[in-house]
Amino acid sequence: MTAATNKVESFNRFSQWVGFGNQGVLGDNDPIEQEKAMKFNALLTNAVIFHNALDIAEIVRQLLGEDWEIDPEDLAHISPYLTEHIRRFGEYSTHELGLQPEAYDPHLDVDFSPLRDDDPPAPDGYGQAA
Repeated sequence: MTAATNKVESFNRFSQWVGFGNQGVLGDNDPIEQEKAMKFNALLTNAVIFHNALDIAEIVRQLLGEDWEIDPEDLAHISPYLTEHIRRFGEYSTHELGLQPEAYDPHLDVDFSPLRDDDPPAPDGYGQAA
C-alpha cells in the first residue's frame, strides 16, 4: 500500500513540477476550461515521462553495447520522473519538427523474468487470480 501511494505521490509532484503558470491554480470558473487545463497538463506530463523513458532505454542500450551487465532489479528502481535535464523556461528549437523519427525499438536485452517470478498472478476479469 505504501509503495503504491509513494508512486502516485511521485507522479503528482512531477506533474505539478511540469505544469507551469499560475502555480497549478485553476483561474477559470468554466468547467470546460478547467478540464482543458488539466488535460493539457496530463498530456505534457506524459510526453515528458515518455521522453525520459526513451532516454533511459537508450542509455541502457549503450551500456549493454559496452558489455556492462544490467541487473533488472536496478532498472526496476529507475524513475521516469527526472527533471534535472529539463529547461522548463529555456530556449527550444523547432527547426527539427518536420523530421521523421526513426522507428522505436522497445526491446532491451535484459532478462526481467526474475522480477516476474515474485509477482502474484494477475487477476482475471472476475477478481480471481488467473
